[in-house]
Amino acid sequence: MKAVRVNEIEQFEPEVKKALETGNPVFVLFFGTELPETSESWCPDCVIADPLVRKAVMNVKDSILIEAPVGNRNDWKGNTTHPYRVRYQVPAIPTLFKWTAEGPGDKLVEEDCADATKLAQFVGN
Repeated sequence: MKAVRVNEIEQFEPEVKKALETGNPVFVLFFGTELPETSESWCPDCVIADPLVRKAVMNVKDSILIEAPVGNRNDWKGNTTHPYRVRYQVPAIPTLFKWTAEGPGDKLVEEDCADATKLAQFVGN
């Protein structure tokens, strides 16, 4: 698994395009940005899901995981105009998408991202 961090929303589409051009499976994880004082996401569900998502995606040969932090709590919570909500219909965090040339495909949302069985099924299909 190769992980690619996209810290700026403007870099999201170019990085996804580059990943898709490899022909390898591409997954995108939207999550709450890490707090400087803890180095963990402000989103407790994201903290729980992160290692499980990585473990599941790591089992997919030549996979690419695009890490897309949504910003701090105030940037995300209650902000219906957040670019990721508007452009890619990200309903909540964490959200893990399978991404194709057509755009975002199947997804796991919130607690499903922390369910090892659902993750294994999701990445295996």
